[in-house]
Amino acid sequence: MRERTLRKMLTLLGCGVIAGLVVAAAALPAAAMTGALTTAGVDAFDNLPSDFTSVPSPQSSFVYAADGKTLLAMLYDENRRDVPLSEVAPVMQQAIVASEDTRFFQHNGVDLKGVARALVANNGGESQGASTLTMQYVRQSAIYSAKSPEDVVAASEKTKTRKIREMKLAMALEEKLTKQQILERYLNIAPFGHGAWGIYAASHVYFGKDPKDLTLPEAALLAGLVQAPSEYDPADAAHPEKREAALKRREHVFAQMVRARNVTPQQADEARKTPLKITDQRPSQGCVSVPYPALGAGFFCDYLYRWWLEEPAFGADAFERENRLRSGGYTIISSLDMGIQQAMKRNVDEKIKNTDRRALMLTAVEPGTGRVLAMATNRNFSLDVSGNAPNPDKAKQGPGTFPNTTNPLVSGGGEVHGYQAGSTFKMFTMLAALEKGMPLNTSIDAPATYKSKYITDSTNCPGTHNWCPSNASKSEQGRFDMWTGFGKSVNTFFVPLEERAGADRAVDVATRLGIKFRAENDQKMATQGADQWGAFTLGVSATTPVDLAGAYATLANDGVHCRPTPVVEIRDSKGKKIDAGKPQCAKAIDPDVARAGIDAARCPVGDRGGLGQCRGASTASGVSATVGKPVFGKTGTTDTNESATLVASTRQITIAGMEADPDWPADPSADHNHVDASVAETLRDAMAGRPAEDFPTPSRRIAFGK
Repeated sequence: MRERTLRKMLTLLGCGVIAGLVVAAAALPAAAMTGALTTAGVDAFDNLPSDFTSVPSPQSSFVYAADGKTLLAMLYDENRRDVPLSEVAPVMQQAIVASEDTRFFQHNGVDLKGVARALVANNGGESQGASTLTMQYVRQSAIYSAKSPEDVVAASEKTKTRKIREMKLAMALEEKLTKQQILERYLNIAPFGHGAWGIYAASHVYFGKDPKDLTLPEAALLAGLVQAPSEYDPADAAHPEKREAALKRREHVFAQMVRARNVTPQQADEARKTPLKITDQRPSQGCVSVPYPALGAGFFCDYLYRWWLEEPAFGADAFERENRLRSGGYTIISSLDMGIQQAMKRNVDEKIKNTDRRALMLTAVEPGTGRVLAMATNRNFSLDVSGNAPNPDKAKQGPGTFPNTTNPLVSGGGEVHGYQAGSTFKMFTMLAALEKGMPLNTSIDAPATYKSKYITDSTNCPGTHNWCPSNASKSEQGRFDMWTGFGKSVNTFFVPLEERAGADRAVDVATRLGIKFRAENDQKMATQGADQWGAFTLGVSATTPVDLAGAYATLANDGVHCRPTPVVEIRDSKGKKIDAGKPQCAKAIDPDVARAGIDAARCPVGDRGGLGQCRGASTASGVSATVGKPVFGKTGTTDTNESATLVASTRQITIAGMEADPDWPADPSADHNHVDASVAETLRDAMAGRPAEDFPTPSRRIAFGK
C-alpha cells in the first residue's frame, strides 16, 4: 500500500503537481509547476521501463609472480576492483550516505522531500540536485551498460526525461536489492578522481590502504570527492586550489555526519585536526610500468599479454580478449619464479651491457607443465627510445632496439620471428632417425665436405646443383655415431643422417615438439618443401628461446610436450578459478626415443650418458661442471657467428639462451662465451636446493639395435 502511494505521488510529480504534495502551492511560482516536468503525464510514467539490467563495471586485472604475492602488473581501462561491503570501513559507509543521501535508509529509491527541496532551491537561483544514491547508481550503471554512443548520451544527458526514468528504475531496483547491496554497488562504481574508480582504488590511490582500514578523516575526504571528482582532487600537486576545495567539501561531510549522529562534534573536531597523509599512489598500468624494473620482468609480462590475446577462452578475437583482460577483474598468478628470474637477469647483465647492440636472451621452462619460469635479456622494457643508439643496419632508419625496446625479443611475435638456432636443430634429425628405427650406434663416415642429394642455388658442389655442407673444423671428419656426432656437432654426419631419416620427418618432429615457423619463408619450406629442406638440420630456421626451451623440455618429460604457458592460475572477479592457462600436454614422441635423444645430448655439455658412449665428444664441456647435476643439451652456431645458442636441461628445468643482433641479423659478432656461461650459471642457480635426478637410460634395442 505504501509503495503504491509513493508511485502515485511520483506520477503526480511527473505531471508537475509535486508542489501540492509537499509545500503550499503559493510557495512556488507558476513556472515551477509548468515546464518540462509537466510534459510527462501519468500514462507516460507508467509506460516507462521498470526492468533494471546492468553489466559489471570494468575491473582491473592483477598479474602476480608465481608466489601469488609479488605484483608484476596492473592492466585496466579504469582502475577499479570491487569489494564486498563487509570490507569497507563502517565510517566510510556512513560518510558517503551522510554526504550524498542522508535519507538513504528511509526512502524507497526516490526522496520526495529532497525533490521538493531541490525544486524550491533551484527556483531561487541555487543549483541543487535531488538524486538519491540509488538513482546515482542507476545512472552510472546505465552508462556502463550502454551498447552505443547514443545510449551513453541518453544515460548521462541532463534532461527531465532522464531524471524521471531514473526515478522509476530506482524504485524498481529497491524492490529487488537490499539497502546494503545498493550501497555496496554504489561504492564500487562511484568515481573518486585521480584515476580511481570505486572505493578500493580510491583507498589505495589516496591513502595506500584497503578500504576496511580507512579512518574518519580519510573517509570524510573520499566521500566528498564523488560530487565533483575533477574539481576536488587533493592529490593534484599542480593545482593546490583543488586540495583546498576538497578540504572545504570535507567540512560539509563532517557537518552532515554530525547531523546524522554518526559522529559527535568532538570526534569531528579531532578528525579535522588530524594531518592527512595523501600518498598519491596512482598506479601505472601495463607492462611498461612493472614494479622492480631491474628484474626485467616487462618482457615476461608482454609475453603473457600476447599469450592472452591468442587464447580462444577469452573471446572470439584479439579485440574481445584484450577488452576482457583490461576490464574483467582477473587475478592472474603467473609462472614467473622470482628466484630464477633474479638469477637469470643477474647472469645476463654480468655478461653483456644493455647498451650492446647484441641481445643475450634467456628463457627457463618447466618440463611437465610448460610453465615459463623466467625470461631475461640485456634490454629495458620501455617505450622511450629517444636515447637509443642508431640502428646498426644502415638500410634502416631510426633508433635501434638498445637499450630500450618493447619488441618481444625473447618470445617472438609481431615482426620478431626469432633467430637461427644452429646445430640445436640436429636434435630433431636425430629423433626422426630414431623413430625410423636407426639406433644410436648408427655409424656414418663423415667427410670434410659432403655432397648431399638436396638441390639448392647456393653452397653447391662445383659443377652441380647439389648442396655441399662442410664442417666447422677439419678435425670433424671420420666415422661417427649419434653420440659422438651429436657431441662434436658434425655437420657431415647429420646431413646424410637426415637423408636417411627424411628432412620432412625432421621438420615434423620439430613441429610436434613446439617449434613454430613464424617467418614466411620458413613456413613455406615447412609446409611445401620439407622433403628438400636439407639445411633444416643445421638450424637455418628462425626460432625463439621460448620455443627452443619448450622443445628440449619435451625430452626431459619423457616425450610429452607441454605448450609453453606464462600462467599457473587465473581467477575471475568473483574469485572463481577458470580453466584457461592449465598445462596443455600431449605425447609428442615415444618415451624410449626421448631417452635416447637425451643420452646422446649429454655428450655436448660434458656429462656422461647412461650408456657411456660419449667418448670425450663435447662442444661445451664446462656446462656439466658448472651445473653440478645430471644435464643434457646442445650448442648451436651459425656459419658466420650471426647467432650463438645453448640449450641445457635437467629433469626439472630447461633453459635456452641465444645471442644475436635483433636489428641487424647479419651481424657476425655473436659470442658463445656469453651464452654458455649465462645459461649454465642460471641453471646452476635455479637448481640450488633441488635434488639431483638422473635421466632414465634408454633401452639397449634403441641404443644398439637388434
